[in-house]
Amino acid sequence: MDVSQSQLLLKRAITVKAIVTPLWKEEAQKQLQNQINQIDSNLQQLEMQGQRMVAEIQKQSGNSTDPVVAQQISSAQNKLNQDKSKLLQQKNQVLQQLQQVQTLELNTEVNQGQMESFFNVAVGENLIRRMQVEILLRDGVIEEIRGDL
Repeated sequence: MDVSQSQLLLKRAITVKAIVTPLWKEEAQKQLQNQINQIDSNLQQLEMQGQRMVAEIQKQSGNSTDPVVAQQISSAQNKLNQDKSKLLQQKNQVLQQLQQVQTLELNTEVNQGQMESFFNVAVGENLIRRMQVEILLRDGVIEEIRGDL
């Protein structure tokens, strides 16, 4: 039998895990705090845009008692409130993640994400076991590769 016909190149997802260390916690907290700061900045920009929009509508209309103008202002404020609500939800999620990171015990394993790799399979191999591969990191350095390569 020809070797090229008895093997197949496949792609698999590999789980990447990290061991919680003081450095890992510090980096994770720093990243999450940066996300919170970015969301706060976006909230401020949104608030300023909303105020400018309302001022512009009032300036263009000249008559702020007109029901059409009141409707435009109300519509702009509703859109602003929806956008603010989305950002506040995001901030809340990041704050929860930050709290979770702070309570993680050292030397526990946490999921970091996934990456893909290619591998050869041949007739007679256990595909399920070959698909279950993990990489374990300690402060960014591969400490262990688990599974059948």
